[in-house]
Amino acid sequence: MNDAINFIYLIAREFRRKYPLTLAFRLKAHSKILAKHLNNGEKILYVFPAQKGGSNLDIVSTYIIAITNKRIMIARKRFVFGYFFLAVTPDLFNDIKVKMGLIWARIEIDTVKEFIVLSNIQSGAASEIETAITQYVMREKKKYMKKGLNAKEGSI
Repeated sequence: MNDAINFIYLIAREFRRKYPLTLAFRLKAHSKILAKHLNNGEKILYVFPAQKGGSNLDIVSTYIIAITNKRIMIARKRFVFGYFFLAVTPDLFNDIKVKMGLIWARIEIDTVKEFIVLSNIQSGAASEIETAITQYVMREKKKYMKKGLNAKEGSI
């Protein structure tokens, strides 16, 4: 578990170094929550920090977002006790939208159940994040489609 925490933390910290204007705090604490929810066989593909919510003024709600080979995970450790955790599987994913500003960008993920807004991300990182999420979802949806087609062919 400590290896997973350190791995997630190092990727998030590297993202933060690459995009220093991205607002992110307490990365190690948030990494622990993600590591706690990793399933057996689940591999981290991409990690980035962001503020969850639509307001650029809300700078204390840092989350760490991880794209794994099975889902998109969003986690935040609360200050005193407890945490927030959200997982989006490819079948629930609808759409992604990038809103670019002068300094910060906003990523909006539309799912079947909710609308997730990730904000205060340095503008230069938005296209990288969008590409990572889109490639992941397209790859996973192709797998689901192949499984569905194979199941239909077997039932004829």
